[in-house]
Amino acid sequence: MKKIRVYELARELGISSKDLIEKIVDLQITVGNHMSTLEDEEANIIRSLLTEEDERENPHMEEEREEFEDDKNSEHIKSNKNNKKQKNNKHKEKNNSIDKENTIISTERNEVVIEIGNNIIVKDLADKIGVSPSQIISKLIGLGVMVNQNQSIDSDMAVIVAEEFGVELTIQETVEESVESIEEKFSLDYEDDPKDLKARAPIVTVMGHVDHGKTSLLDAIKETSVTKSEAGGITQHIGAYAVNINNKKICFLDTPGHEAFTSMRARGAQITDIAILVVAADDGVMPQTIEAINHAKAANVPIIVAINKMDKPTANVDRIKQELVENGLVPEDWGGETITVPVSAKNREGIEDILEMILLVAEIQELKANPNRNAVGTIIEAQLDKGKGPLATVLVQKGTLQVGDMVVSGSSFGRVRAMLDDKGKRVKKAGPSTPVVILGLSEVPNAGELLYAVDDEKTARIIGEKNKEIIRAEQMRSDQKISLDDLFERIKLGEIKDLNIIIKGDVRGSIEALKQSLEKLDTDEVKTNIIHGGVGGITESDVILASASNAIVVGFNVRPNLNAIEVAKREKVDIRTYRVIYEAIEDIQAAIKGMHAPKIVEEVIGRAEVRATFRLPNGNTIAGIYILDGKITRNSKIRLLRDDIVIFEGNVSSLKRFKDDVREVLSGYEGGLGLENYNNIKDGDLLESYILKEVQDK
Repeated sequence: MKKIRVYELARELGISSKDLIEKIVDLQITVGNHMSTLEDEEANIIRSLLTEEDERENPHMEEEREEFEDDKNSEHIKSNKNNKKQKNNKHKEKNNSIDKENTIISTERNEVVIEIGNNIIVKDLADKIGVSPSQIISKLIGLGVMVNQNQSIDSDMAVIVAEEFGVELTIQETVEESVESIEEKFSLDYEDDPKDLKARAPIVTVMGHVDHGKTSLLDAIKETSVTKSEAGGITQHIGAYAVNINNKKICFLDTPGHEAFTSMRARGAQITDIAILVVAADDGVMPQTIEAINHAKAANVPIIVAINKMDKPTANVDRIKQELVENGLVPEDWGGETITVPVSAKNREGIEDILEMILLVAEIQELKANPNRNAVGTIIEAQLDKGKGPLATVLVQKGTLQVGDMVVSGSSFGRVRAMLDDKGKRVKKAGPSTPVVILGLSEVPNAGELLYAVDDEKTARIIGEKNKEIIRAEQMRSDQKISLDDLFERIKLGEIKDLNIIIKGDVRGSIEALKQSLEKLDTDEVKTNIIHGGVGGITESDVILASASNAIVVGFNVRPNLNAIEVAKREKVDIRTYRVIYEAIEDIQAAIKGMHAPKIVEEVIGRAEVRATFRLPNGNTIAGIYILDGKITRNSKIRLLRDDIVIFEGNVSSLKRFKDDVREVLSGYEGGLGLENYNNIKDGDLLESYILKEVQDK
């Protein structure tokens, strides 16, 4: 059945949409707004009723029309009617001319029908309509909607605004797109023919608790020293290293051990074939060790336990195995399937045994990949180098990545200009299970993103730009939308305090880990908002954003430049820089606790009885007191009670034991006490000593 929109019917009947809606409501027909549709039958009813209404309001209209037709064919026309007709004709011609002009303009302005989705960004709407964003914003403000050009509005609001400019918008139901759906659409990854698969090296992730010797064990394997270059001896980023053992290659991933890097450790487990769980023989299974076990189990990869620090005199292998059993890992020699290898990274003992176990497990797994296809890999780490631009550490998983290939990862794309292996040497190609650092991307990609090699630059650019739009839309949807009423209520009740934070770091992985950890610090009273995170040093623009957003700037392994420092002083923006990630978390956690309104509580510390009073020459009264309970201190507040009624509250002006000034008088002792600005002290009065304490709401 044919349908017609309200505004179209209004145009047909020559009345405004608003007037038509009022009349439709009077007819008890349900409509939402001028974009609502009416069935053909409903439209006909409205047409006939409005026509009848016009005829009732103008009863002579039909007669005049018939008279006009008769006069047109008659040769005998009275002069007074002629004059009247001429005036009417001139008036009608003028109106017809105006109507014709309006119809042409309306036709010209409505001939373009624009399709939009459920939401549209203000700037994009302005581009589609052909007006400036400021014009759109002005219309929205008139409708009570406060937005900027980079924010989105819903389709209903967009339709109303577009009609103001004479443009018709059609809402198109769009299928929700995601980065994954775009990758699937362009067939960036696919299942390989089993005939094309060839053996590849195992990818091994080293996991475990902080300071249990993961990096030291890896040092012993690859005979390098990474720990010395790491702040506090703790690995801050994921590192990927290729090691050759008996002409066989093994790719090692070293993940940070602190709990803040849970997400990074999870990424390591997701792309790995074998997990090495390092447990200190003198320490045991710790919370981060259990996390590592859970990540490895979730990734469904075999676990080899390296019981490290066997050189320590307090090493206890049996206790470690018992704790492993409690967490679902039963050692082989105890009847289970988990391989355990006692090692000492310090003395390099047991290293060959653990390498042999890795190769054995890899052989059982029959790891294979197709090297002769477009490469697919995972971004292990990414950072912005001042001289080289965006750098990304990629672990190739399928195909072969070559210099000159066009690649795309999320919204980042570009041509591989150069590749470096884990030792810093230039290489021209990298096959499956090979970690390389690539140069040439348009921007710093996110750690954990998949990287795809594509056939040409056009495809890479299309995918990258499309992904950028999707990511931007997702970020806008994730922003908390608060109505004016809701916002007013929250401000009025004082329910919400926000701690806005800008994070700058040297690499993406650290930013993500810090962001996830800080978001977990939310409480009922304080909400942590990460309003920006980026790779690189702290710049003037970061400080300006912090000033506008009332935020603090947290830098991890980066420093502010001189301009940023000057602006921060002028704008009074707090910049905190850290080298070790959990120090940043602890500081911000303390700041969040400090944002809670402290509760002032009273703590009674002692009671005393006035046994005698003495009048001094200066007119002040000193009370001779006996401490019944607790103590009276010089800095405490005093409440004077007479018949259990509070007579006075104030401060201590003097406190003595015999002739000496003292800071406190304890229970069972006597002393002399004076009160500030109060002398009406009597024998038998009770003095209650108390202090005011701030109790932090946890």
